[in-house]
Amino acid sequence: MGTMSEVVTSRPPTFEKKTPPQAALHDKQRQTAADHHTSQQEYDLGVESQLQPVEGFGPYFKLIPASGQVKELQTIIRDRNTARSDFKFYADRLIRLVVEEGLNQLPYSDLTITTPTGCQYQGLQFVKGNCGVSIVRSGEAMEQGLRSCCRSIRLGKILVESDLETHEARVVYAKFPDDISQRKVLLMYPIMSSGNTVIKAVNVLQEHAVEEENIILLNLFSTPAAARTVTSAFPRMHILTSEVHPVAPNHFGQKYFGTD
Repeated sequence: MGTMSEVVTSRPPTFEKKTPPQAALHDKQRQTAADHHTSQQEYDLGVESQLQPVEGFGPYFKLIPASGQVKELQTIIRDRNTARSDFKFYADRLIRLVVEEGLNQLPYSDLTITTPTGCQYQGLQFVKGNCGVSIVRSGEAMEQGLRSCCRSIRLGKILVESDLETHEARVVYAKFPDDISQRKVLLMYPIMSSGNTVIKAVNVLQEHAVEEENIILLNLFSTPAAARTVTSAFPRMHILTSEVHPVAPNHFGQKYFGTD
């Protein structure tokens, strides 16, 4: 069963001696419990404040933090003159940024460990029961970014194709962990132009008893139309993206896999 225990989270370290004086032990324990609870709340608020809600798309549709680095990566990916080797390198960098923010949305629990010096460290561990699902084929480009953060995470796949005559999306193949209904799902799909493919994929997940609020869509680029379509269909699903723009880089999958 996949876990997120490999992920390193950043939080100001709190060290305390393993064997405090007996006279102050009870006061120390009470103070530690209070600090423990407070620091977890502060960590949650810090994560949420980094994400930027997008007006008009509901509270669960958010952009990763904007920066010059992110804008440069988006520019390189959109540039038609970018060589495939450079395209893949910089796309992987942007994928990693989105994946890291997605991991911040997963549930965690407090964990106390003992360091090699004999001190106790108040840390965190991700709650067991998370998995990734890629929408084939472009979504597979994001699998390595997730694996790089969580080596043992379970992965599933959904293949959605458009009918040549009606242009409607239809599910061709789906493979998930048997207990996916009990897991948080990181759904991976880099480009949303219309939103129809994502809607079909989420419908399949719901057919497997995955609750809407347990799905986190990891996306790189979305059009406003796709964002409205998906958020209207699934208002409680969490969506993270790097950019909302009328023109989506629809060449992404072909260029990434070298089939352009």
